[in-house]
Amino acid sequence: MSLLELQGVSAHYGLVQALFEAALSVDEGEIVCLIGPNGAGKTTVIRTITGALRVSSGSILFQGQPIHRSRTSAIIRSGISVVPEGRKIFPKMTVQENLEMGGYVRRNDGAGLRETMEAVYDLFPVLKQRAGQLGGTLSGGEQEMLAIGRAMMSRPKLMLLDEPSMGLAPVLVERTFGAISRLNKSGTTVLLVEQNANMALSIADRGYVMEGGVVGLHGTAAELRSSDTVKELYLGGRETSAV
Repeated sequence: MSLLELQGVSAHYGLVQALFEAALSVDEGEIVCLIGPNGAGKTTVIRTITGALRVSSGSILFQGQPIHRSRTSAIIRSGISVVPEGRKIFPKMTVQENLEMGGYVRRNDGAGLRETMEAVYDLFPVLKQRAGQLGGTLSGGEQEMLAIGRAMMSRPKLMLLDEPSMGLAPVLVERTFGAISRLNKSGTTVLLVEQNANMALSIADRGYVMEGGVVGLHGTAAELRSSDTVKELYLGGRETSAV
């Protein structure tokens, strides 16, 4: 049984259809990437999974149970966390306060939260050094680390990452993706939405290609990297550039 499964999911923004019978699955322990150009509908997939955008038709199953009619708060409590596009940390809170906010759903588990925070600091030592610093004063790479760490604090079964390379210099992209890989090896399943197909496929087990609200090509990371279509459209030697 898949940990997450989208079955023929369609969704609309008002009268405009954004997803067309999208289907994908994520098995426990995997990194699955969803790649495609800007505006393909990748973020819309994240929004439907989390309940921020209601499904028009189709279903979303998490651990075999339907979640597409659930509130976002219930979906998060069920074991899904999100690292949103653009990070969206709390800029006027300290690093530690941001992490504590990420653990809000476990607020009655003091010992467990302290243990998870130490795991975050082990993965991102710079955050421990910056624990008392305001989130808004961190660099872009540090803010991405903080956003991932905040998502770790709920101890999710599945983490959704939306464009983690956005706005980062290449060296920081490599560090961020290395951290995602280590996080997965520690037991967290990952659905990675990313325009940087080279980096996404370098750490993913499987992947899906999306364009125009339609999930099309899919296969193992190796299969997609060898696909002429993927090579022509997404693997033309492009790298994420600094912003």
